[in-house]
Amino acid sequence: MSKMDIQQFDHVHTPFKLGRPVMQGSGITGNFDSQAVDCPFVFAHQDCFYMMYVGFDGIGYQTALATSSNLLDWEHKAMILPRLKKDERWDHVGAAGSWLLLESNGLYDLPRLKKIDNRYWLMYHAYPDKGYEAGGAVMGLAWTEDENLLEWHRLDQPVFTYQGGAAWEKAGLYKCCVIEQEGQYWMFYNAKRDDEWPWNEETGLAFSNDLIHWERYERNPVLEVKEGSFFSQFISDPCIKHDGRQWVNFAFGFDGNHAQGALAVSSDLKVWNCGEQPLIPHGAQGEQELDEIHAHKSSVIYWNGVLYHFYCASRHYRSGDQTKLEVFEGRFEFRCITVATSSPTNE
Repeated sequence: MSKMDIQQFDHVHTPFKLGRPVMQGSGITGNFDSQAVDCPFVFAHQDCFYMMYVGFDGIGYQTALATSSNLLDWEHKAMILPRLKKDERWDHVGAAGSWLLLESNGLYDLPRLKKIDNRYWLMYHAYPDKGYEAGGAVMGLAWTEDENLLEWHRLDQPVFTYQGGAAWEKAGLYKCCVIEQEGQYWMFYNAKRDDEWPWNEETGLAFSNDLIHWERYERNPVLEVKEGSFFSQFISDPCIKHDGRQWVNFAFGFDGNHAQGALAVSSDLKVWNCGEQPLIPHGAQGEQELDEIHAHKSSVIYWNGVLYHFYCASRHYRSGDQTKLEVFEGRFEFRCITVATSSPTNE
């Protein structure tokens, strides 16, 4: 992997951070989002914009939808993957929506949902134990015929697990990105090497003809951590688009202290170069910026000549914050979803 200067990719830079949450947890005990929200996935449907996102309540993730007319002001609509009461199911602790299958992979195309067999399809991941991302997660598949996107049906069994995988992914899976290319589905996913912290997370690739049966790429991982870089511990959460010239991956890197937005590029989806500098840097320390700890987990959408880069922002918890998340013992964060844009907004 050769060195890459992200400054040559001006068309994907979004230097104008909104500086406020566009979505935050309720802080209400018992609500699905009482402690945090995370993992935005933004798309267009019917006559408005939608955001799929997850909420955390101290037990596990559940997945919801929000809507917007302008991409800056969002309103919660409904939960779509709530916690199940069937304890025998593999995903009973919670389901974190990762990716919805889209009609186009183009960066400049509005992301709209694609129907296959008259159904929309959703990939999600689920952890086996109660707590914050507790245990090794595996992936499931859900579908709906409901044009309002409210009634989803989950397959009975996972469609992709870490069992049988290589050493780099032996401890569990995380978010995925699924695109169609060369008559197949290509799933990019990040996974962890070890159970005990600190572990490494890297990104791999798998192929499928039906979204259910997957075969791993023989040269995984396709994105690896790099010692001394801002992605020395994680290179994670792929979000892949085609900009008309090459594939661009809005991932994130983590160096043990901060997660920051990363940019990787490829001509063939198999060999990737990752930029040496963060695409979305974390905020300044000590100034209580919204993303002073982390700026990660991207979703991008181009609309009216502006690129909107949604991401999860984290900073140290302070009195008066609506939510409080204990990520590690004794360390509390305020975690929300915000956006950065390629041009200034009117706010």
